[in-house]
Amino acid sequence: MSKSGLKSTKAASALSDGEKLAMLDELEQSGLGWFWASDRQGNLTYLSSAIADRIGVPLSDLLGQPLGTVFVSADRDGRTKSLPLMLGAHKAFSGFSVRAEKCSAKDAGGAVLRLSGRPAFDGEEFTGFRGTGADITDEYYREEETERLAKFDSLTGLSNRHRMQHIIETTLTAFKAAKRNCAVMMLDLDKFKHVNDTLGHAAGDELLKQVADRLSRSIEVECEIGRLGGDEFQVMIPDMDDRGELGEIAMKIITMLKQPYSLEEGRCVIGASIGVAIAPHDGVNAEEVVRSADLALYSAKNSGRGQFRFYSGELENEALFRRRLEENLGVAVREKQLFLKYEPIVTATDETVRALETHICWMHDQRGEIDEEEFASILDGSSQVVEVGTWAIREACEHAAGWPDTVRVAVNVPVALFASDSFVDCVSEALTSADLPAHRLELEISEAVFFGDTNDVDRTLAQLFKLGVRLTLDEFGSGYSSLAYLRRAPFDAIKIDEALVSEAEAHDSKDLGLIRAIVALAGALEMDTIANGIETTDLFDRLKQCGVKYMQGPIYSDPVARDVADTELIGDAWKIVPSGDRTKRARRRTVFRKIQVIHDDHSYEVTLRNLSRTGALIQGLNDVPKETQFVVDLGGGQLAVATVIRTNGDTQGLEFEQSLVDDGSGGLCTRNRVSPYALSAAGAPLAALSQGDYKGMEGGMLSDNGASVPLFAYAAPARCEAA
Repeated sequence: MSKSGLKSTKAASALSDGEKLAMLDELEQSGLGWFWASDRQGNLTYLSSAIADRIGVPLSDLLGQPLGTVFVSADRDGRTKSLPLMLGAHKAFSGFSVRAEKCSAKDAGGAVLRLSGRPAFDGEEFTGFRGTGADITDEYYREEETERLAKFDSLTGLSNRHRMQHIIETTLTAFKAAKRNCAVMMLDLDKFKHVNDTLGHAAGDELLKQVADRLSRSIEVECEIGRLGGDEFQVMIPDMDDRGELGEIAMKIITMLKQPYSLEEGRCVIGASIGVAIAPHDGVNAEEVVRSADLALYSAKNSGRGQFRFYSGELENEALFRRRLEENLGVAVREKQLFLKYEPIVTATDETVRALETHICWMHDQRGEIDEEEFASILDGSSQVVEVGTWAIREACEHAAGWPDTVRVAVNVPVALFASDSFVDCVSEALTSADLPAHRLELEISEAVFFGDTNDVDRTLAQLFKLGVRLTLDEFGSGYSSLAYLRRAPFDAIKIDEALVSEAEAHDSKDLGLIRAIVALAGALEMDTIANGIETTDLFDRLKQCGVKYMQGPIYSDPVARDVADTELIGDAWKIVPSGDRTKRARRRTVFRKIQVIHDDHSYEVTLRNLSRTGALIQGLNDVPKETQFVVDLGGGQLAVATVIRTNGDTQGLEFEQSLVDDGSGGLCTRNRVSPYALSAAGAPLAALSQGDYKGMEGGMLSDNGASVPLFAYAAPARCEAA
């Protein structure tokens, strides 16, 4: 050893015990290192006072206590052994994260320490532990936050896409082994883009937070909720396959999410569409079930938004055909497949038609007539919206030129068309070409146009006012409904939102008060009021008492073809007496179709003539007595037990043992379906249900191989009479 090294060693050994203790004390107080010791029973015999100060508990309350009760594991995954177990093994350990079992209010966040320890022996006899500790609180919570951000959406606090995918995959894998069901909902917000684009991303973020909060409060059963990004959410509900309950949950979500939101930037109203799929009925693994829920969501949005839809196998073809329709929209305009229908707008006091509102329809060469509601959903968001809107204005002006001068034509203006540079020129050219006075063209403009550039909007409105066309603020009461719009824009009329009108019928005074206020406001501003979607005479009378000037809806007439409108407008004024017998034409698939009914293990093919929640009318079997029980196979695993309550030759009226429920698209479905697990137990591979009948399903256990004997005879086919 060198002389310098020898001098250094002598200097170090020259430190007294007091100096060494002082150095250890300084080390403890610095927080860089703490010390602890326990006896052979595991009770604390020594603990650095800095640790006691850190957790806010007097040192005297800690000494003598078992180390395993003073500190508990802070391991987030719960994979490490407990502290008492490690101490009991009398083996060295290190890097063990713990937090105090008891801590003061000021340490409510929970200090986290990293402990290390080595057993001490007197000869071979164990005497306790000696160890060190370090404060890793900041490091621990940084890692925890990093892990949280990797699993949860930073904006809403809900599970993120990655975590939802993992949860659904692991849940369905476990449920497959346990033969359990699981529902998945895909949810997309309606009109959210308008809020984000016009009020800014800060408003959009705040809105998403409020949506997440409402979504969490609206579902009262065990579930996992996630935000997948943008305005798309996902819900997983384990152990549920009852479509009645799922439909109620979906409608509650839709109802809660469409209530007005208060943001710093203003008030807004949005909506939601929901697609629902159930495992294993609509898919066995996560990829299949989520895809099925996605298709159902796509269908719900295309069917008018603000509704839910259960998955069914036919949605595959429906989605493909829908995309083809969107792609062929440009061809439809060029080949003149589009046409207009007209809905009368009637003066409430004298029942005279004063205007006709245009509705765009499509006569498709394969699908047949695509009505105004379905066409509107196809057009929404399409790149052809400006071209179609321009065509509609031109066509409406041409038709209206042949009507009496007292009748106007009203055209709904899409936001994209209003914002286009050529819009005002388009209107002017349409009026000139048709030689139609400008005051006979009424343009219905929604509040959404005001979400664009203020200068551009004001300039366009001023140019339209200069042309002399009438302007109506459409859907007033559905969104922001700012009085600033009415002050800035030269509107001639306000059209009250249809949803607000229907709420007035359902909830009486409060909503009727809102309508009275709108009428009074319009009167003060010298504007007319229009109410839409009226079906009942009771609602008509209430709105008339409120002072609404113009009304439209099924109580007067559904949209009619051009030739009908032309005929009605010949001669004297067209008058329509309101009638509550007229109801809105229901949009539903035909019920007249072939189905299977099962009796004593024998399957019969019959014709389903009509279907309601409580029963059905079938045709095709002779001499079926009352009280006969059938299992009605509605397809796709939907079996309903029914009893014959009426019989007349080859026709039977059935009453279901359990009522059908809404399928979310205007139709009906069974609450439950045949379980793929039951079919699997009968020898079929575990797979999503096919669209066929139960007889045709592998594992359906019905056949015509002679094992079952038919009890009823088929009726003879109806004979066609010569004309």
